Amino acid sequence: MGKRHRGVNTELSGDMKMQIIRSNKTQFEYDIQALLKSFYPEWEPRMLAPDSEVRDIRILKGQPVMSLFFGEEEVTLEIFCGSSGAAETEDLHKSEAQEGKRDSHVYTWRPLEQAGTPAYKNAFKRFFYLSMQEETGITLPWGNLTGIRPTKIAMTMTEQGKSEEETAAYLKDMHLVSEEKTALALDIARRERRILSALHYEKGYSLYVGIPFCPTTCLYCSFTSYPIGAWKKRVGEYLTALEREIDDTARLCRDKILDTVYIGGGTPTSLSAEELERLLGKLKGAFDFRHVQEFTVEAGRADSITEEKLRVLLENGVTRISVNPQTMKQETLDLIGRRHTVEQVEEAFHLARKIGFDNINMDLILGLPGENAADVAHTIEEVKALSPDALTVHSLAVKRASKLGKWIEENGATAYNNTEEIMDIAARGAAAMDMVPYYLYRQKNMSGNFENVGYSRQDKYGIYNILINEEKQTIVALGAGSITKGVFPDNRIERCENVKDVAQYMERIEEMIERKRRLLEQ
Repeated sequence: MGKRHRGVNTELSGDMKMQIIRSNKTQFEYDIQALLKSFYPEWEPRMLAPDSEVRDIRILKGQPVMSLFFGEEEVTLEIFCGSSGAAETEDLHKSEAQEGKRDSHVYTWRPLEQAGTPAYKNAFKRFFYLSMQEETGITLPWGNLTGIRPTKIAMTMTEQGKSEEETAAYLKDMHLVSEEKTALALDIARRERRILSALHYEKGYSLYVGIPFCPTTCLYCSFTSYPIGAWKKRVGEYLTALEREIDDTARLCRDKILDTVYIGGGTPTSLSAEELERLLGKLKGAFDFRHVQEFTVEAGRADSITEEKLRVLLENGVTRISVNPQTMKQETLDLIGRRHTVEQVEEAFHLARKIGFDNINMDLILGLPGENAADVAHTIEEVKALSPDALTVHSLAVKRASKLGKWIEENGATAYNNTEEIMDIAARGAAAMDMVPYYLYRQKNMSGNFENVGYSRQDKYGIYNILINEEKQTIVALGAGSITKGVFPDNRIERCENVKDVAQYMERIEEMIERKRRLLEQ
């Protein structure tokens, strides 16, 4: 890779907004935008198509524009940082003589790989990442990886007969993953293989049931969820449609082995005890639960948990629940719209223990607005005092569909932050509770470019969590906004989605069933 400079050598500042990515080809658009967002979370990249009619692109003073040209023998990346003059804007399409006065940084790459191959794509991402690393001085913990499943690379390579040393070298050399994250990916992949060894991959499946209701919608949430108060009178109607989907899906899966069941949302415990009894009774009556190794329900919000509901779950064979505080700082709970207190979290957890649940997970989010390392350390100490069986640590991801995106626009990107120090606090806390990391995934626009990690004590692992990320088994999903993922013997993975809107789901339930039938009868 080569680098050239035109004009004054200036540095990109952290408050710049990338407005335009001009390219003669649209390949790698997703990867380019994802990597840019990793280096500059506050940027909103826009990539122009080669035949775009936009001609008069003007650069706001101090705002960089990127030009990417794929030639026959060389790829050129040029970042225009604006001229050093006093003009507020300047035309990107200046004459060559004028262009020489503009400050820009130029990076070049002469590929050895054949265009259109996976090797070419990986090499391009490496070039682009190294260019941005040199431009910004920033090193990302996961290097140029833009997918959400880093451990899948480690799993696949070891299954193909590669040694852990070869896999580690590939992650570090090709994808520029840090030493620490490489070790974490290998450790988790090793553990996942052992946990999943007893599953029925080809003859088995897992079941997801979505309950798209919550007490309130949290600031950061982008999942399909509706305030339960506004839908209270129509929950019965939703369950009727869901029961229709349950019956038909059970017939489609009658010759397969059901390994795990997961009821998520939303917040499933937004339902009343009677509604939960109705749902669980229907599931157990329709599906064969004889081989189920894990039955999880996200109790989730403390303000939705009652003793009566917990007893319904336990009496219907639920083996694992989540009581999710996200943070144990009351001011943050109020800000993100959780509408419950720290004391309610503690009471709900103790109640679940008293009733008899011996596998309780707790979810935390790192990087929440206004929180620092001291706040996270306080949360970890409070969680340690409760002593859950598993801990899922999320690095805040800013989703366009969430209210958090608007909040950040009003308060600035520096209002939320996650750091390696904060991630280490959570990891050390999990270790102090005798937990080990057992699954990992990443999301777009994650604070600090980190990851989500599930920690667990011995034999308290969330098997479904591994399956949904490693794509080893078909997951049949029911309910509004759910996505069925078919995993076939020839390594094909195909999906079919249920509509997100609850009213549309109820009206179009026959269409949802037909989509699933076409996928599962292959």
